[in-house]
Amino acid sequence: MITCTNCETAQFLQITQSRVYFEDGEMINEISETYECTLCGATGQYVYDEDSDEESVTGDVEHTTERPKYA
Repeated sequence: MITCTNCETAQFLQITQSRVYFEDGEMINEISETYECTLCGATGQYVYDEDSDEESVTGDVEHTTERPKYA
């Protein structure tokens, strides 16, 4: 789950830009999403790269497997 680090919830996050890259036309090679928190105005980006099987998160968002503090 992607959450806002300032508000500690995903409730107010909005995807403002999303890109899915297909290298061979069939398999997803990269997913890129830009987020904005409509409560505090924070922004961030999540990128998943299939080739290296890595996720990166920048800005005021974080990727977590835990439930958010505020639902």
